[in-house]
Amino acid sequence: MAKYKYDKKGLKGLTPFPFLGEVKTRTKHIEAAPATIPNSWFNPNELAKRLHPAVQHCKIAKVIDHGDAKSFTLVPNTEKGTTEMAYFRASQYVSVSLNIDGAPVNKPYTIRSNPKDALGRENTSYTLTIKLTKPSYASKWILENWKEGDEVDISGPLGDFYYQNLKDAKSVVALAGGSGITPFYSMAAAIADGIEDFDMTILYGSRTSDGILLKDEIEALAARSGGRVKVIHVLSHEEKEGFEHGFINAGLIKKYAPEGDYSVFMCGPKAMYDFCIGECKKLGLKKRRYRAEMSGDYMNVQKNADFPKATDGKEFKLTVDIRGEKQTVSCLGGETLLWAMEKAGIKAPSHCRSGECGWCHSKLVSGEVYIPEDADGRRLADKKFGWIHPCASFPMSDIELCVFPTQE
Repeated sequence: MAKYKYDKKGLKGLTPFPFLGEVKTRTKHIEAAPATIPNSWFNPNELAKRLHPAVQHCKIAKVIDHGDAKSFTLVPNTEKGTTEMAYFRASQYVSVSLNIDGAPVNKPYTIRSNPKDALGRENTSYTLTIKLTKPSYASKWILENWKEGDEVDISGPLGDFYYQNLKDAKSVVALAGGSGITPFYSMAAAIADGIEDFDMTILYGSRTSDGILLKDEIEALAARSGGRVKVIHVLSHEEKEGFEHGFINAGLIKKYAPEGDYSVFMCGPKAMYDFCIGECKKLGLKKRRYRAEMSGDYMNVQKNADFPKATDGKEFKLTVDIRGEKQTVSCLGGETLLWAMEKAGIKAPSHCRSGECGWCHSKLVSGEVYIPEDADGRRLADKKFGWIHPCASFPMSDIELCVFPTQE
């Protein structure tokens, strides 16, 4: 191979002395600069911190009473360092930090408001609409205690129950039960304001017409959506003109679904999911075309056919290891390990309480647990190496658990 030939004449006159002078110039500029780490507003880490804060310190700015539900408007608590609410996708949720009679509890609630309410650096807010549930614990405490001016800590936006154009059809049939209207309210607001680009037909199930939560508000959104959002009310305990009667089933979905391809979203009680998923199968929908929001705490586990009935109500010992410090508490068969820890005053990590998000991911050191198949969101490696989600794990023996709390 021929050796590369170049003209060396331009290099012969160069000496190192001009470059040595640059050292003094550089030192001069460094000494004149402020003694702070340079930071750009478009720094990815700064943006990530704004979008995914570990905690958002808030104040309750407004409370609206809906009877057996209330809407709470949360604004930044600037005194504690939160200056803006993190932007979210329509229908995401936040985990609310509570202390109920000494029990530290995190409960997930959908951000009901329009995503645009969180845009900007001034006057940003979230709205949470919380309905009394049965059986009730956290919702009852919130409805009885939260008032304007109270301080509340919440997580950043969480969850993936939002429209995904690579996964979902351009048209969505939303099945809502009771307070399950909240994610679809947020979606409807986003559609009406051009933030989201899909059409949505909401089949909204309630017991009676007087008990429809946010009826006027959701219909007002539909009216200004330009026909992209439609709302059909379905009453289970009342027959009334202008309303569908009965339960949301395959026939009702088919009646109001658009021609061609569509996706089905569901939000409501777990019993509704069990029924409606079966109805979606009757319609021949592909599995990727229907999905349900997380249902929260796993209730009535004793009804599962494979639940070990002999453990129900039996008292077991739960030893919790946090950073090498061990504490033994009581845990009853039929209640989750997470709930046992919270009752004992142990601040255990959690968000979804549905076995999916993995935030409570813990190592099962010893013992045996029952995990419902429909709430087992673990990875295959977790199952192989003994990791569980305490929010969806029920004791079948004495348990030792290694818990890894997060740093806020």
